Amino acid sequence: MKTYNSILDFKSTIQTTITIGTFDGVHLGHQSILKKLVDAKNLENYESVLLTFFPHPRMVLQQDASIKLLNTIEEKAELLDKFGIDNLIIHPFDTAFSNLSAEEFVKEILVDKLNIHKIIIGHDHRFGKNRTADINDLISFGKKYNFEVEQISAQEINEIAISSTKIRIALLESDVRLANQYLGYTYFISGKVIEGKKIGRTISFPTANIEIKENYKLLPKNGVYIVSSKIDGIIYFGMMNIGKNPTIGENEQSIEVHFFELNRDIYNENLKISILEHIREEQKFNSLSELQAQLEKDKSFSLDYIQNLK
Repeated sequence: MKTYNSILDFKSTIQTTITIGTFDGVHLGHQSILKKLVDAKNLENYESVLLTFFPHPRMVLQQDASIKLLNTIEEKAELLDKFGIDNLIIHPFDTAFSNLSAEEFVKEILVDKLNIHKIIIGHDHRFGKNRTADINDLISFGKKYNFEVEQISAQEINEIAISSTKIRIALLESDVRLANQYLGYTYFISGKVIEGKKIGRTISFPTANIEIKENYKLLPKNGVYIVSSKIDGIIYFGMMNIGKNPTIGENEQSIEVHFFELNRDIYNENLKISILEHIREEQKFNSLSELQAQLEKDKSFSLDYIQNLK
């Protein structure tokens, strides 16, 4: 898959089959659209293009700083790369782009820049300035500019919307098992290992502190989770705490992972942490010794869980 950071960077002499959307989560519902895109490309021998935008349009048009997404843009690209799409275009979304009229978007972007043959899109898709144009307008433009429009059914679109909502709710309620079921893969976070206060090593539970720079990334509810990560080609299991460490009086949220069998320094490394199961809510203990005793119980529970996985 070739990745482009602007529509302006894309050039192809071969006509394209296109889909457009945020595809946040790249969950099972989205995957059905990706299959349609790749199948159409293979059947008709056109190049496939997925056009998405960053920042998320709501961040620009509504200045919605509270919006939380299931994937960072890098995570989304990693997930999409597995589906056999030829081209991913991540176009910068700004007010100038949002002010394109519907016909300007079709003629200047889809026809002139992307060399469109077919577009696969939802029945509820709206586009152009103030999102005034709909699927019927797109069909009319298709006849005028000689491209096909394949509609994704209302039922499929509804299922996608329901899935996205259920995934977010599940993660915010610590139900990672349900979230993973809808995703079709294990939810993960990505970040850099940074220096912490090293309190964990004083109670025999050293942790890797994970820094996630993208503040729009959705984190599960504060608590303790069973996780895994591939390091040096080996999968290591561990426990992750998301929270404010109330036992030691912290105020800022942190993400800390204790790996069970990892015995080397991983500072400054970038890790992908897959979240397998929720263990318990975050708790405040009366002392570090009480916290250590609970962590021993958490570890025993986690090791049993991992053994059952194997």
